[in-house]
Amino acid sequence: MSQKHGFGTRGARPPRPEGSLPAARKRFGQHFLKDARVLESIVEALGPLEGRTVVEIGPGRGALTDQLVERAGRVIAIELDRDLVQHLRARYADMPHVEIVEADVLTVSLPTLAGGPYVLVGNVPYYITTPIIFHALELPRPDVAVYLVQKEVAERMAAPPGDKTYGALSVNLQSVVDVTMVRRVPPSAFNPPPTVDSAVVRVTPRAVPSVEPEIEEKFRSFVLAAFGLRRKQLIRVVRTVASLDAERAAAVLQEAGLPNDVRPETLTPADFARLVRVLTPRPDLAASS
Repeated sequence: MSQKHGFGTRGARPPRPEGSLPAARKRFGQHFLKDARVLESIVEALGPLEGRTVVEIGPGRGALTDQLVERAGRVIAIELDRDLVQHLRARYADMPHVEIVEADVLTVSLPTLAGGPYVLVGNVPYYITTPIIFHALELPRPDVAVYLVQKEVAERMAAPPGDKTYGALSVNLQSVVDVTMVRRVPPSAFNPPPTVDSAVVRVTPRAVPSVEPEIEEKFRSFVLAAFGLRRKQLIRVVRTVASLDAERAAAVLQEAGLPNDVRPETLTPADFARLVRVLTPRPDLAASS
């Protein structure tokens, strides 16, 4: 890439013949991004990278990594596929600011690996998208995270209250981060192409989260349980999840400032947070969490 694209002076990696690259493995859910415009949009969504640490999840053959190493102060790429690890280590052997970590990302503490402030990026395997996204919410969180995920997941991540795709994922994410859809990505942007559309999403920590760290675990458990009863009125949800009788459930909702007859899919993350704060001191919820 040229300097006009804002790349550094380290020198771009030479192009690689397709036949010389490790093949995609179905068991790892690998679909390698190849579209240059999408790659550029992902990097731009991360913001300025000069002097910053970038942690990349699932670098694959290194198409995105090639762009990151020219812009960032440090790049840590986490890859599970041993063949790809060997390929990447050989490719970036002359770049001391690049580290290739062979590991399952779900077993790695991202803040510890980064050793300080960092940004996160990844073409996330569809079959473990949600676990990875929540794993990345470990404190301290990345300054910004940009994911390439299945379009339906991206829509759920960003959905507002009342939307047909609004659910537990929406609430649990939006309680602590802001989610922005950057762009849609067609199957043709990948090799091999997946059977579904994808999307790029940008996630940034909220300046003032709706939920405090000390009750996040109870909050997520309650939200998951509530959306398992999404067609029920809120008083029934509270009675069921917190094991309360009707009178006590009504008192909880009154204290939280919520009506009895609304449904979980209409509540904002802040609404859920108020409700969980009221319930948290109660042994009933603690026993069911």
